Amino acid sequence: MAEKIETPKETCADPRCPFHGEMPLRGRVFEGRVVNAKMDKTVTIDLEKMHYVQKFERYERRTSKIHAHNPPCINAKAGDRVRIMESRRLSKSKFFVVVQKLGG
Repeated sequence: MAEKIETPKETCADPRCPFHGEMPLRGRVFEGRVVNAKMDKTVTIDLEKMHYVQKFERYERRTSKIHAHNPPCINAKAGDRVRIMESRRLSKSKFFVVVQKLGG
C-alpha cells in the first residue's frame, strides 16, 4: 500500500474499530463509493472495475457491491468515497472495514 492511512481525529469505543479497538487488518484494499448507510455500523460500497470484451475489443464498466463495517469515528455517509481494507469475517456478508474517508 503506497499511501499512509491517517488515524481519525474523533475517538470511539467500538471494539471493531481498527484504530481504537482490537481489529487486525490484512489483505486487499479497495476504493469505492458508499451507496447505502442505513444499517447500524454497516455501509454498502459500490466498486467499479473495467472488464475487457475481446469480441468487440472494448472495455465495459462492471460493478459489485461489498458490505463493510463503518466505525463511529469515521461515520461514512451515502455518496462518500472511502477506502476499505480486508479484515477477519465480521458477519455472514462483512469482510471489510472502512479505514478512510476520501471525500464526497
